[in-house]
Amino acid sequence: MNKAILLDRDGVINRERNDYTFRIEDFEILPDVVEALKLLQKAGYLLIIISNQSGIGRGLFKIEDTEKMHGHLLKKLEKEKIHIEEIYYCVHHPETGSCLCRKPDSLHVEKALARFTIDPSLSYFIGDKERDILAGEKAGVKGILMESNSSLVKAIEPCIKK
Repeated sequence: MNKAILLDRDGVINRERNDYTFRIEDFEILPDVVEALKLLQKAGYLLIIISNQSGIGRGLFKIEDTEKMHGHLLKKLEKEKIHIEEIYYCVHHPETGSCLCRKPDSLHVEKALARFTIDPSLSYFIGDKERDILAGEKAGVKGILMESNSSLVKAIEPCIKK
């Protein structure tokens, strides 16, 4: 079985702007993200991003906008020899009430665990909101809560100190 790091996007990978980030010009990768992802990859972790993108369900932007921005992110990381296995994101409005993929629910975590044969006991979900940690814990994945827009290198210390 594999081990994985599941990462929230806004505030962990890119700067949290307290607004919806869906345009490439607003997307800023945080300073030590590349270093942290390289360390995690070297330690044998698969890297997966799981994000809520309710702006789509609210009609503020389209799936195509998010896909374009994710393509931009993946290209930047690939230039650094970092491979992201998948980016899962929930498009639903938070008030629909019937969504199981919106964090703190765990459907996307469970999909990732099954698809990539991940052992949850060897894996972590790193996020900047309690809902990220809860989504991981519901699927048996340990959570690491970090401050939004802070050091990912510091947050990953429990993952690489073994």
